[in-house]
This record gives sequence, structure tokens and C-alpha cells, in this order.
Amino acid sequence: MSARPIGDHALLSDCRSAALVTSDGSVDWLCLPRFDSPAVFARLLDEDAGHWSVRPVDGPADISRRYVEDTLVLETVFRTTGGTAVLRDALALGRRERGHAIGTASPGTLLRQITCTEGRVDIEIDYAPRPEFGLVHPLLSAVPGGLAAYGGAHVLLLSSPVDLRVSGSTAHGRIQLSAGHRLGFALHVGTAWEKEPVAWRTGRIRRRMRDTVEGWRSWSKLHRGYVGPWQDEVNHSGRVLRALTFAPTGAIVAAATTSLPEKTGGMRNWDYRFTWVRDASFTLQALATAACEKEKNRFFGFLARAAATQLDRGADLQIMYGIGGERDLSERLLPHLSGWRNSGPVRIGNDAWRQRQLDVYGELLDAAHQTLPPHEPLDPATRTFLLQAAETASRRWIQPDQGIWERRGPSRHFLHSKLMCWVALDRAIGMAPALHAEERLPHWRYERDQIRRAIEQRGWNPGLRAFTQAFDSDDLDASALMLPIVGFLPPHDPRVQSTVLAVATHLTDRDGLVRRYLTDELQEGEGAFLLCTFWLAQALALTGHITRARHAFQAALAHANDLGLLAEETDSTTAEALGNFPQAFSHIGLINAARAIRDAERKTTWAR
Repeated sequence: MSARPIGDHALLSDCRSAALVTSDGSVDWLCLPRFDSPAVFARLLDEDAGHWSVRPVDGPADISRRYVEDTLVLETVFRTTGGTAVLRDALALGRRERGHAIGTASPGTLLRQITCTEGRVDIEIDYAPRPEFGLVHPLLSAVPGGLAAYGGAHVLLLSSPVDLRVSGSTAHGRIQLSAGHRLGFALHVGTAWEKEPVAWRTGRIRRRMRDTVEGWRSWSKLHRGYVGPWQDEVNHSGRVLRALTFAPTGAIVAAATTSLPEKTGGMRNWDYRFTWVRDASFTLQALATAACEKEKNRFFGFLARAAATQLDRGADLQIMYGIGGERDLSERLLPHLSGWRNSGPVRIGNDAWRQRQLDVYGELLDAAHQTLPPHEPLDPATRTFLLQAAETASRRWIQPDQGIWERRGPSRHFLHSKLMCWVALDRAIGMAPALHAEERLPHWRYERDQIRRAIEQRGWNPGLRAFTQAFDSDDLDASALMLPIVGFLPPHDPRVQSTVLAVATHLTDRDGLVRRYLTDELQEGEGAFLLCTFWLAQALALTGHITRARHAFQAALAHANDLGLLAEETDSTTAEALGNFPQAFSHIGLINAARAIRDAERKTTWAR
């Protein structure tokens, strides 16, 4: 099994695929050429599922690491008794790619460059490719300048200046570096039927590494629109969201990994390498805060194209899509993998795509309301699609569903789902002229008012003095924090105030982190959710509790790793990261909460 802490990993991205690198220089996760491709290295999920390490032979006396400023190029410094070596890792961007275009021409190549900066350091290379999530043990064959790995649908081509000794499906090598000596490695994928030479020599690797640094820096320079508290963290989170973006379509994956569990040893292990409609409105708010206008428009365009034609056939709007717009995301198990810390089963695909979740209509229309120009005509296809989404929300809001947390149990009347149907109609009313739907306004207003009455009558629990998880329920749920965030009720409403404080009191653990809810139909338990903690910070800021909002924000931020990356959850006992990593939703929550606290502080200052 793999036991390394989830938070020990760094993210690399070329805006098409992702790799995770441990603090001691091992690539333990790599999917090429796309985020959702079968993993080439998957030691993250099983010790025997493949890795590629470059590190000092005797182990370093000290390790430190950072991202090169304004980039996602990783630099790891190994200080040994004999000298110091610096390892630089990146997934290569396209040649001379700059600004909004980064990732559009990425070559699908992992670059690794190690330099001795002082003294002498003995370096060892351990290369164990295991395509298709460790199922394939490839044939390694020497080719000019490196190795080729044959087996399965692709050939892996490794450029190496070090002669590697092959033993089975693994290759090893050692070399001593002295001060000023640099080595460059590159790994890329071709089809198994190509005769592609290994042509990534040291000079070319150096140039592409420089191109990648400059590409990320040019993107960062264009995306510094946020000024306020936690400015560095907001800008970095914007880069993470860009790193989780599939450049060819504009889709944003929920996370770079599959099957990292919500509880160690548990069974809630899902594949997050897809894009959720639910994330749309929150993502767009976050991207707007981080000045990511191009990304914002492309993401909405992707959602509109991916979902096209579903509603006109009377089907439910799908809650999630593949990063290329795929709809069938059927789930299957990989029984040959033990899972992170024996947390099985390992899954690829996600059967949640089949679920009914009525909140998606609100998230889609909220995204459109934020993204599309308010006074410009919409193209006929987009107009028809959004009109159908509003009409579907007006018909189906009264039906039960699986809810925001994708419960794999009986359908219920979840409050958050009703709330987002209210959002769908509220935003459609605001967009009626652009939708050419003025004649639908009386009906939409009537249904919107019906939803409001239902939420206020059946979602409010006077005994708890809080809005609850579902209609006529006694259970609290962090998703009720969305009531003021989406504008359903004003922040000063006493019911909003008491709901926010009830969540802060009853769903918060000793470290100030928020659980989604306390009931658990699987009797399994889970960690605290970083997104929900950022929601609490945002809601506290909106309701005027600015000091408490700052404390909640800091409680969540404290669980970022040393590179500022956030997981989905945190173990309330050990404080370890849990869930797929890094998690887009957590970084979205950070950006939106920082903005809310900044705006609340400015409002307080202006009122003095």
C-alpha cells in the first residue's frame, strides 16, 4: 500500500494533464496526455503501481521546496553532507506559449533538471513506469539517448543523459555531480506504433524549462486583479485553478486524482478528474476575483456546449461531464490496486453522472448571469438552452433528488437543491430580455415565490433556530450557509444570523473546521471540509462577524501544505489532508472568502 501523506505532494500541470511529486523527488502520480488518462505512475494508490525518483543516494540531510515565483514549476533543494543539489520539475508548456494561451500547445512532456550548486552529490535515478494504473509492466528497451517503454496503447520515451541499467520493467542509474554540473531528463508519450526518436537533449530541456517558467509568469502577470488580504494566496489559488483547467475545452477538473479517500480506510473513494456543473457559479466568481476573464468565458462556453440538446429531449441536465464534453462516465473498480493506506476500492469513472441533482439549474443560470454580457444578444442556441434550463427548474423544483453531497441513498427534498432552483428562476428573471422571455416572467415569478415559501416554511426549524439539511429535518448542513451567499435572504435577517452561528457552533471541530453534516448513512465518518470552512468565513463576513470570519479563514488556510495546496478535507484527529488533491473547490472557497472579508472590511471602514 502507499502510506505517504497526501499533503506531501506537489502539483505539476501543463493545463492538459497533472503530476504529483513527493518532497523527496519521486513522481508518484502522472496521467498523460490528459487529466483523465490512465496513470503512468500511480504509486500514490499502490506501492507497486509505478514511480520515477531522482534524489541523493544517501538521503539528504535537509530538504526544502518551493514553486519558482509566479509559476507552478517546482524547485526542490537537497542539502547533503557532501553538497547541495537543486531539482527542478515541470510539465512543459508549449514553445513560447504566453498569457491566456498557456496549455493550448503543450507537448505532453515531463521535464526534470537537477543541478549541483555546491560540493559533490551522488544522485540515483529509479524509473519504474507502470501504464494503465500499474496493470502494465512494460518492456524497457535502450534507444538513442534514453529508454523506450513498450506495452499497451502508448510507448513512453525517456530522454536520459545517464546510462540506466534495466532490470525487468524498472531502470536504475547513479551518477556523481560536482558544483555547476547539470542533468536534464524528459518523459513523453507517443503511440505504440510510432518510431519517434528520443530527442530531448539537455539544451532543449533547458530551453523548454525556461519557456515553461516564462509561460506561467506571463499568465500570472495578467491575473493580478485582486488586491486585499491574503493577496498571495488568492493569486496562487488562481494559478491552481488554471493548472486544473483542460486548455483545449476550458473545462476545470474537480481535482487531479482519483480515489484518495474522505476517511482513511473508508470506501468513499471517488474519481474527481471530471468537471461538475455545480462548481460553475463558484468557479466563475473565483476566476472573476482572480482576474481570469478569458478562463471564465471559456468555462461557461464549455458547460453550454457539453450540456447542449439534453433538455430539449426532456432529460435531466447532467451534473457532470468529461473534460472533453463526454457524458458517459460509468464507474469501474481497479481491484489490482490496494488504495492509499489500504483505502479501497480504487475507482475510475464516477457513477454520480447518473444522479438527479436539481441544484445544477441554479448553478448554470447563475454562471450565465455572471458571465454573459447583460446588454448583448445571445446566440440562438445559448438562448434556447438557458431558457430550457429555467423552464426545467420551474417544473422540477418540487421533486426530490440526491442533493449537493451526492448521497447514494434515497432521494430527499434537500434544502440546497430547492435554494438553487430559486436561484435559477431569480437569475432567469434578471436575464429575461436577453432570453427573449418577457412573457415567461409572471410564471417564473410565481414559481420563485412558491420556492421561497416552501423553504421558509419547511426548511426552517424553529427548535434549532436554523435552516436545515432537508425539508422537515432536524439535521444541520453546511450548505445552508449558501442562503446569504446567493442572495436568498439578506445577511441581517435574524434567521440567517442564527443559521450561520448554529453551523459555527455545532458543525465546527476543535480546530475551527466545518463538517458538511453530522448524520452519516454509511456509518463511516469523514473529515472536516475545507470548502465548508471557507463558506463559513464568507457567510460570517457577510453577516458582519468579520473577526470570526478571519479566524475561520485562517483555520482553513492553516491546512494548506507547504506549497499552498489544499485538499478536500482534513482529518479532525490527525489534521492530515484527506480526499482528492489538490481540490479545486477548496481553492475556489479560499478566493471567494478572501474577497468577502475584504469587501466587509472596506464597508465597515467606509461606514465610520
